[in-house]
Amino acid sequence: MGQQVVAEGQYLAVFNSTHRVLKAEGRLKAQGLPIMLIPAPRAVQADCGLAIRFDENLREAVMQLLADQSLLPAFLCQLRGDEYIILQEFNHENH
Repeated sequence: MGQQVVAEGQYLAVFNSTHRVLKAEGRLKAQGLPIMLIPAPRAVQADCGLAIRFDENLREAVMQLLADQSLLPAFLCQLRGDEYIILQEFNHENH
């Protein structure tokens, strides 16, 4: 089995465009949040193929910053066991 990019309990913010995910990554890192831009796992449907990974304890801070910046992802999921569970989906209008 290969190296796993996402650990049990970690969150993935999955975006629908490369532009949005790169902008979100920049804003989060500028705030000093320890997030990582990763290729979206095959089990997760991602239009741009990228996701932002972060730990459970950062969920509130990450999601609040993304909301404040109008950069919410297409959806938020979490790895539980060997399955990605979608916790929340976000609709974007002209973002």
